Amino acid sequence: MKYFPTLLLAALATPLSGTAAIPVREVVAQKVAADYPALLSFYTDLHLHPELSLMEKETSAKVAASLRASGYEVTDHFGGYGVVGVLKNGPGPVLLIRTDMDALPVLEVTGLPYASKVRVTDLSGHDVPVMQACGHDVHMTVVTGAARVLASLRDQWSGTLVFVGQPAEERVIGARAMLAAGLYRQFPTPNFALAVHDESEIPAGTVATMEGFSHANADTATILIHGIAAHGAMPYKGKDPVVLAARIILALQTIVSRELKATDPAVVTVGSIHGGTKPNLIPAEVKLELTLRSYSDDVRAYLVSAIRRICRGEAIAAGLPDELMPEVTVTAGEGATSVYNDPSLTKRVRAAMISWLGEDRVETFHASMVSEDFSEFGRTVEHVPLCIIRLGASAPAAIAESTRTGTPLPSLHSDKFAPVPEPTLKTGVTALTAVALDILKK
Repeated sequence: MKYFPTLLLAALATPLSGTAAIPVREVVAQKVAADYPALLSFYTDLHLHPELSLMEKETSAKVAASLRASGYEVTDHFGGYGVVGVLKNGPGPVLLIRTDMDALPVLEVTGLPYASKVRVTDLSGHDVPVMQACGHDVHMTVVTGAARVLASLRDQWSGTLVFVGQPAEERVIGARAMLAAGLYRQFPTPNFALAVHDESEIPAGTVATMEGFSHANADTATILIHGIAAHGAMPYKGKDPVVLAARIILALQTIVSRELKATDPAVVTVGSIHGGTKPNLIPAEVKLELTLRSYSDDVRAYLVSAIRRICRGEAIAAGLPDELMPEVTVTAGEGATSVYNDPSLTKRVRAAMISWLGEDRVETFHASMVSEDFSEFGRTVEHVPLCIIRLGASAPAAIAESTRTGTPLPSLHSDKFAPVPEPTLKTGVTALTAVALDILKK
């Protein structure tokens, strides 16, 4: 395969001369340095040729080919375009390491020489631009790079590695699809699961961890507010759903501020409101669309119940009959679940990375209300402990300038998001290798 020349693969697959006398960290550093041209080639190719969720045909083929070339037993087209690579190396724990693969419908304006110019017809029939605007190309490169290094160091660890290339993360359905297809039945069930995600606000060359909840539950709610249409000049002859919508929107803001404990983070945002066709018509209905964010399952359920209660109460106060009560719809099974970083596993991951990289290169990141379906790998009956590692992707000078001026850096999902390949890729491969060697140590 063009990304992994035969001579390079041979060098990675066999011990370096005098390895027995060289500390394993130095061996890994030499291997990562030797592999960097292939890492960069793989990364730029993925960035140039992004594919949308559920359309990752060529991307998944590249991930599968990389794992096969490294000696893994590979199954592709699993749960869609999912890829599973397994390497058994004696008794010991099973460690799953996952990468997402899909891109976003974003027009790239980074100006990079390898910027995406891809346009496709999406699954809805629309012509859209495509960009790896969330850094999944970084994730794939780092994960497959670590897979190669670990395959070349079988004498240093014992256990089983399961590398997973997951489709459709951006639609938070890919992990469920792979689990529903039998990921934990057809392949070794993991004792631990890791993921890595790049971050624009962390300097390249640095990694970060945090214990506990790091990513939120995410649900989309739709509220269809009914009214009785009338002439705008004679509102008393109808029931105005626009006014009712305004009252509901304001009342919804009290759920987080007045009904939840201050220690129970949550967000209720009305992101869309549609109703009416002319200024002199009172319409028959108004539609609201909301995003709901939380960490705990109890708060998640409470948000939905509170929205239903408020909508009904405001409609009754407006004088609407039972048959015209607002309809609240939360599509079951389509929301992301919160990511909980197992404290014991996270402490171990952090210690391993500090040991290899130094304490000054291992930070603590803060929880946010964005979502990530890596959580699903820990939500099965096996209750696999999870840990997601943040990988710095911005030049330190750019971060310093952003701090000085107060101008935010382009964030994930931005059309200007451009990770710095060096030293991001090397740091990611080294960090994952360090953690895997610790978890699977003999």
